[in-house]
This record gives sequence, structure tokens and C-alpha cells, in this order.
Amino acid sequence: MIRFTALPELSLYVHLPWCIQKCPYCDFNSHQAPESLPQARYVDALIADLDRSLPDVWGRPITSIFIGGGTPSLFDPAEIDRLLAAVRARLRILPGAEITMEANPGTFELERFQGFAQAGINRLSIGVQSFDDAQLKILGRVHDRDQAIAAVETALRLFPKVNMDLMFGLPNQTMTGLDRELDQAIALGVRHLSCYQLTLEPNTRFAVLPPEGLPDEDLLADMQSHVVARLADEGFFRYEISAYATSIADRSVHNLNYWTFGDYLGIGAGAHGKISSANRILRTSKFRHPSTYLSKALDAGEGATEVSEEVGLDALPFEFMLNALRLSEGVPTGRWPLTTGVSIGEHPFLLNRLSHAQGRGLMVTDPGVFRCTPRGFELLNEVQALFLK
Repeated sequence: MIRFTALPELSLYVHLPWCIQKCPYCDFNSHQAPESLPQARYVDALIADLDRSLPDVWGRPITSIFIGGGTPSLFDPAEIDRLLAAVRARLRILPGAEITMEANPGTFELERFQGFAQAGINRLSIGVQSFDDAQLKILGRVHDRDQAIAAVETALRLFPKVNMDLMFGLPNQTMTGLDRELDQAIALGVRHLSCYQLTLEPNTRFAVLPPEGLPDEDLLADMQSHVVARLADEGFFRYEISAYATSIADRSVHNLNYWTFGDYLGIGAGAHGKISSANRILRTSKFRHPSTYLSKALDAGEGATEVSEEVGLDALPFEFMLNALRLSEGVPTGRWPLTTGVSIGEHPFLLNRLSHAQGRGLMVTDPGVFRCTPRGFELLNEVQALFLK
């Protein structure tokens, strides 16, 4: 039985679903922006969505906010300011809380970025993906190399924390080409990198029509090893499967809350949430399509939540380990009862799966931490699947 004596940390996720155009590799809930973006109406819907959610989180402090998409930087700074002001009026935001917004270099304007900083954004996550113009064209990005460099340089001047997304395993990419990408990223001086492999996700254009010249598995493995080693040489440590930072303080607070099974309230089209209360954990998701979300959120009767379901005891091991084992240092075992409301000894399936993973050399036997061995970290999907009942 789930019983919480204290609730885990709580974050807020806000989804803004529109992009200039849909990238062929993207499986997020994003939609090509209409000619006239309904910014004010959408912010009104977000505020109404938040108002309906307040009873579930009333009085709990917010440790971080993440505005994702889509391309949130399509929105005017004034609307982002209005949104954050409404959030502050309704929720207790901890002093110095990390407030992240995703941005596309194709939307870069100095005044726009300045406006986001003035609105309270203190961490910008920039989707660069590549500094190679030919690769950017294949990836369907709307920016070029020069715009990417300008956006990152400006962000570093305006925001205390900046993340940059960079892909590898691109069509016809060589190790030399990968090094050129890393050279440019390092030269810009970012202190946090999300460096991940291009994958062909279901329900994307690339899944139906994959680009030619994708690297084979052996080259991809070599590229992954090279990224880890090269970034380590440059002072980055790999704290999560695809996240690298130059110091503990540069890590993503918001993502760490996901990875350690903290709670998060999700508002916006398609946004997901996980909210704990005294004796249950609730998963929620909002209507995905922007037009449906707008009508439901602004309807005084219905509301924008499409799905709301409890996480059962049997699902807890997989739900917890799915993200916790992504962290290179793992998580303390004390995090399990804090975030699940169940003691380790009360869950025989968890104990059985831990013993099995440790016996196969995939997880360490340290009783104070849940962590993959180096071999297990490279076989992460297999280790996570062990906890699925």
C-alpha cells in the first residue's frame, strides 16, 4: 500500500505546442504554427488549466519550471511574462528556482531573448542539433550555422544557465565530422550539453522515409564512446545517459527531478503530470491537439485533462527505474520510499529484480544506491526492462 509521510519535490512543466515547421525526426507533440498564432488565447487556456490543477498541489513549493514544446520562443516575451506572473500568483515558487525555456535559433532576435530574460527565464535550452548547414537541411531545421552560433553566444550573455542540444549519428557523418561539431560546441563555452543519437522514432517522417547514409551500429557505438571521452577531456562529466555538465551546479534541476521520480504538474496541450498525495500517485495527460486543448481548457465545465490514472504497486519498479538508472551515479536507495510511498522490503518483485540484475553484473551491489555497472549502463534498455512486470 502506498503511504506518504512527506511528498517529493514538485516541478511545473508547461507545453507550448507550435513550431515554425515539424522536423522529420521529431516525435514530440508539436504542430506547424498557423499564420496567426493564438498566443493570448493559449496563455489564457494555460492559466485556466493551472487553476483547475491547484487543488492537487495546493501549498506545495515549486522547485523548477520548464517551458517546452514545440518552440516556446515563438511566443512574444510579453506573453511569457504574463504566463509566469500568473504562475507566481498561484504557486509558491522557491527563491532562485530554475526556470527553463526551450528556444530555436531560427527564432533568434536580441530583443526577444532579452525579453525572455526580463520575464524571469534563467535557463535557456537551445536546439542547435548541428553546426553543419547540409545536416541542418536534412534535419528540417529552420536555422543555419551562423544563426546557431549567434543564438548561443547571445544566450550565454543573457542567461545564467544555457543548455545546447547536439545530435550525432547523422547521415554520412564521420568521426571527423563529429569532432568538428564538438569543436564548435566547446569553443562557444556552454557548460551543459545534451548530446544524443539521431533515432528513427515511430510516427515521424524519418520512420517512413529514413535519410540515406545513416551510420551502422558499430560506428554509432564508436561515436558514443568518442563523445563521452572527448567531452571528459574538455571538463564535462556525463551525469545522465545523454547529459553532460562542467559542474554539479550546471546540471538541469528540472530534469533531475524527472530522473529521480519527483512529482511534476503538467499544463498545456499533451502535457503529462505525476502528482503524489497521501496514499496514491496519479498520472495525468492533457488533450494533445492544440485546438482541442484550447476548447477544453477554456470550457468552464470540462477541463483539459484527458487521462487521469493511478500508478499501481506493480508498476512502481519500472516507473522508478526507467529514469533513475539513466543517471551515471544512480540514485540513493532512500529515494525509493520517499518518492513511491512504499518501503523496499514491502515490494518483493523489486527485491527479486534487483537481485537478478546484480547477479548478472548489470547493477552494483552497494545497498545504498540503485546504479548500473558500466556494462549495465551500456545495456540500459535491457536493465530497465527487467523491472517491467
